[in-house]
Amino acid sequence: PDHIRAMAQAVKQHPPRAIRGISIRGHIRGHIRGQSDILTLSEKILKYRTDPYPYPDDPYPDPYPDYPHFSGLEPLEITPEMNLAMVGERSNITGSPKFARLIREGDLEAALQIARQQVENGANLIDINMDEGLIDSKAMMVKFLNLVASEPDICRVPIMIDSSKWDVIEAGLKCIQGKGIVNSISMKEGEELFREHARKIQRYGAGMVVMAFDEKGQADTTERRVDICTRAYHILVDELGIDPTDIIFDPNVFPIGTGMEEHRINAVSFIEATRIIRDTLPGVSVSGGISNVSFSFRGNNRVREAIHASFLYHAIEAGLNMAIVNPGMLEVYDEVDPELMKAVEDVVLNRDADATERLIDFAEQIKAEGGGTKKETETQAWRNSTVEERLEHALVKGIIDHIDKDTEEARQKLGKPLLVIEGPLMAGMDVVGDLFGAGKMFLPQVVKSARVMKKAVAYLQPYLEAEKQSGESTSAGKVLLATVKGDVHDIGKNIVGVVLACNNFEVKDIGVMVPCETILKEAREWGADIVGLSGLITPSLDEMVHVAKEMKREGMELPLLVGGATTSKKHTAVKIEPHYDAPAIQVLDASRAVGVVQSLLSGDTDYRRAITIEYEAIRKEHLSGQKAREFQPLEKARANAFSTDWKNYPPPTPTFTGIRAVEATVEELVPYIDWMPYFRTWELNGKFPAILDNPEARSVYDDAQVLLQKIIDEKIFQPRGVYGFFPAARIGDDVRIQLDGRSETFHFLRQQMVKKDDTPNRSLADFIAPKDDYIGAFAVTTGPAVVEMADTFKADHDDYNAILVQAVGDRLAEAFAEYIHKLARDAWGFGTTENLSAEEMIKEKYRGIRPAPGYPACPDHTEKIPLFQALEATARTGIELTESMAMNPPSSVSGLIFSHPEARYFPLGRIDRDQVADYAERKRWTLEEAEKWLAPNLGYGA
Repeated sequence: PDHIRAMAQAVKQHPPRAIRGISIRGHIRGHIRGQSDILTLSEKILKYRTDPYPYPDDPYPDPYPDYPHFSGLEPLEITPEMNLAMVGERSNITGSPKFARLIREGDLEAALQIARQQVENGANLIDINMDEGLIDSKAMMVKFLNLVASEPDICRVPIMIDSSKWDVIEAGLKCIQGKGIVNSISMKEGEELFREHARKIQRYGAGMVVMAFDEKGQADTTERRVDICTRAYHILVDELGIDPTDIIFDPNVFPIGTGMEEHRINAVSFIEATRIIRDTLPGVSVSGGISNVSFSFRGNNRVREAIHASFLYHAIEAGLNMAIVNPGMLEVYDEVDPELMKAVEDVVLNRDADATERLIDFAEQIKAEGGGTKKETETQAWRNSTVEERLEHALVKGIIDHIDKDTEEARQKLGKPLLVIEGPLMAGMDVVGDLFGAGKMFLPQVVKSARVMKKAVAYLQPYLEAEKQSGESTSAGKVLLATVKGDVHDIGKNIVGVVLACNNFEVKDIGVMVPCETILKEAREWGADIVGLSGLITPSLDEMVHVAKEMKREGMELPLLVGGATTSKKHTAVKIEPHYDAPAIQVLDASRAVGVVQSLLSGDTDYRRAITIEYEAIRKEHLSGQKAREFQPLEKARANAFSTDWKNYPPPTPTFTGIRAVEATVEELVPYIDWMPYFRTWELNGKFPAILDNPEARSVYDDAQVLLQKIIDEKIFQPRGVYGFFPAARIGDDVRIQLDGRSETFHFLRQQMVKKDDTPNRSLADFIAPKDDYIGAFAVTTGPAVVEMADTFKADHDDYNAILVQAVGDRLAEAFAEYIHKLARDAWGFGTTENLSAEEMIKEKYRGIRPAPGYPACPDHTEKIPLFQALEATARTGIELTESMAMNPPSSVSGLIFSHPEARYFPLGRIDRDQVADYAERKRWTLEEAEKWLAPNLGYGA
């Protein structure tokens, strides 16, 4: 093929540029076997890959290192910034008694919930094992993986197929989407079978866990671990041409603290072997089953979590980049009681012969105390330190009580306010930045640190103004942030601004619903070095494209950052970057923003070039994926609709039709709060309430409780809502509702991609009968007081409480939606017999659904217009729609309510041109209008 010849030519010109990190033997031989000149060249390339880099002055350095890549529905790149890729261990029949029981009983729905919980708790991959003597492991693996494939919130992460039986592994490989991992293969039955299995895994396009296990048994010393892994590496990479980034070595995690002398080195040996493997076998990953290390202390979770924290800390430092863990049983290293950590680390690091006995005694003491954490006595000893040390302590701990006094003392000591900022304050923020980057501090702590910094700078501001003539600046760069026109959401943007400010960047946030011309004007007049755009709703994506085009038209060359829930690297690469000559980069979350901004402003040309190459590859992959999609004609998709025997299904009749206003108190809404998204706002992963074992999660939760009580006591928020029922009838993919003397129509879309099984091509219209049915609708808001209260905190330089208010306001709006849905189900009749707890309602155990326009099953935000008109929502609640169909105030929710017992949420996915044209005709739009509003779902270029 031409691209292979082109690559070969590139190697002749710039060998290292073309070959570093590429598995050439399989690539070239697999495509052009028989052409001796290319094969000879491939041998030279292989030599370049393994020899030391021979061209130190190469003008074309490798643009980016080759990291391991795996995928479910979403890609997973295991980069050094991740610290650790966590593999959820609870979907393992041999390791989880609960999962094993559910599988044996055939309760696969509950078993799926365990898989889902692991993803929710932060697992980057999930391990699935069905090895059980009393079941058909192969059949169960296939059945369970097929169920996983139908659950987007589970299969979005890569799957690790875990079995000791090859036929089970191969059956699993045939089921999974994306690029999974096999766990595991080894040389315990000899090299030939090892080679055979590795070749098959390579053909299936999966990665592989390779156990440190050979014909003599499992490796239990550092030397044996390294020797086996090195031998396997040469077979896999040098003989079979397998990309080393697809190889994950497991050097065997064994228990410590057993009391047996030979087990004292287990942790140290694993850590030493990990360091050697990562240093000597380029490209590979190292993983392990972390819970094994603490097996001797089962039943004492506090000790086990401390052991995991210590073991992971030292193993990650040595090069461990993957681990099979229970994400809910991880403790923060620096948050473990120092006395307990000392006892644990003496055992983990094998410091002396009596370490195990001391830890056992300590564990017994913890058990006797009921397993609770020892309370640390508050101390004011830090107040006796120097002023520089006091400022650093206050910044790291987020303490504002003494900040004005200490800042003034520092100003008098150092003589100039600028020296206070450049000296102790920035030194303290450097410590915060280092701890955050090392994973030892979490986002809520960083936001609290920023609050202290802002308070100190605000105190110094009058003195700085007096010295303004000096022209001195402490800024590492100017970053302009804005939520684009039509969008009102800004929690994520606020957090990014705080994190950047913590790293000495000057941040100017110009608010929400900012027109393009204002963004460009502010960037020019303020002298911004970078522009950051934020948006939550899908129409914001088009506005970001517009801003990029206008920046290019005006000749601006500032780097452009985009962020928000609906943005993606693919959208940025395909839709935004091609319209702008300077870098346009998607920033996934606040923790990534600092590194991106620093790289862009440091003049790092390699970083910019790497982004260009990566985004070009994404565009090519996107184009290839569009060509590969299998769509069916719209009429054929409609013929495969979800069907109901309407003759034998009488839709329920609500107790009233029309509209009812609802004014709930905050106190009434609190039991309906789903807290998990609240923790995700703070970039804390875990399942509620187990996540409260994390001290930082407990801290932000307690702060939310205090805030809620204040809101209740002072009646600060006045939630308002409206809901109603309307006679409804399905007409094709539309639903017509009757109002007083008029009608409204909801227009729905249908899944159009070819189904590989008997799954229907769903549309929300399928859940409404052709006649004599009803549909519900609602709109709720926590009210404008959320923004007002947040703005008050911002004015006091208190970003932490400002973000806290917004996050709680959003949770209350969602709780209000849950509350109204309960009222609606009761009015329909079936809700009164549900007897569901608030927790069960949050888990959607009830009958029916409440999809919202703009979300996966109904992605068109303009469907809010008939919804608002039917409910008279603006007049009754004060919620207004922006031109981009965002709801203002931001803490607002609206949606439709379906009563059908088989109604379910589903993603629409991509749709083809014929459905877009049909939809445009039904909506009385032009094709261009339809393509604009449905842009994220188009299965073709538009």
